[in-house]
Amino acid sequence: MSYFQAKGTSKPSSAGTPEPRLESIAAPSKSTPEVVSTLGPGMLVTGNIVCTGAVQIFGRVSGDIHAARLVICEGAQVEGKVIAQEAVIDGTFKGTIHGNSVKLQATAVVDGEIYNKSLTIEQNALFEGVARRLDKAVEAPSTIQTDAPALAPAPTVEATPAQHHNGNGAERPGYVS
Repeated sequence: MSYFQAKGTSKPSSAGTPEPRLESIAAPSKSTPEVVSTLGPGMLVTGNIVCTGAVQIFGRVSGDIHAARLVICEGAQVEGKVIAQEAVIDGTFKGTIHGNSVKLQATAVVDGEIYNKSLTIEQNALFEGVARRLDKAVEAPSTIQTDAPALAPAPTVEATPAQHHNGNGAERPGYVS
């Protein structure tokens, strides 16, 4: 006889002995799943992004990014300043990166400066610029800040599809303003 039960309860089996509790059989490895924010391939963001967790970018960003973990995916384009504990670049980046661990994957194209504690550059990655060692470790943003000291105040970015005016009164769907 097998069943799932709530924590701390026991249901007698047909033999009259209690079944073992679920938490004694297998404890969960993580208490909460990691939340990853994703900017899709059709997205263009002009402005700054502050995220207390992980960010994946498949589209284009023109602005500064401060996150705990950043992945610029293959085909993505980012221009600006990045501050992240861990940064993985698989796409195109132009600007300055400050990170404890920075990895340039084989398809990365990076033009700029990298300040790091650990830098990995895979074969076939293109890097033109300067890499310097950080004295002080980079910290993740603890809360979403409206006036982060390292970044200029950012415009509000909506996570839902929005309309964008093209200047002549017509709206273009799919752009976030």
